[in-house]
Amino acid sequence: MAADFTTLHNYYEKQVVDQVLDLAPNYPLLKKDHLPDVACVALNRLPPRYIRHQVDLAFHMTEKERQDSEQLIQDAVKFAFEFVQARYAMRARR
Repeated sequence: MAADFTTLHNYYEKQVVDQVLDLAPNYPLLKKDHLPDVACVALNRLPPRYIRHQVDLAFHMTEKERQDSEQLIQDAVKFAFEFVQARYAMRARR
């Protein structure tokens, strides 16, 4: 019996990608090609939360947990933008 694992994903992926796309105009030094790097750095700073469907975890979270999760995402994405921007700036100086 073959199981379908295509629905598995990290709960934070969509939120991080959406936030990276929303904040990208605030970081004009970074090109479109840098945005996946920003998302990777942000996701690596967040705890893994694997789910099959987006509503799976959201349904079981309290309002406080939802707010805490949103703050974690914001902090991780902000750090990631600054980190990636600094790395590319350092490379440009060489």
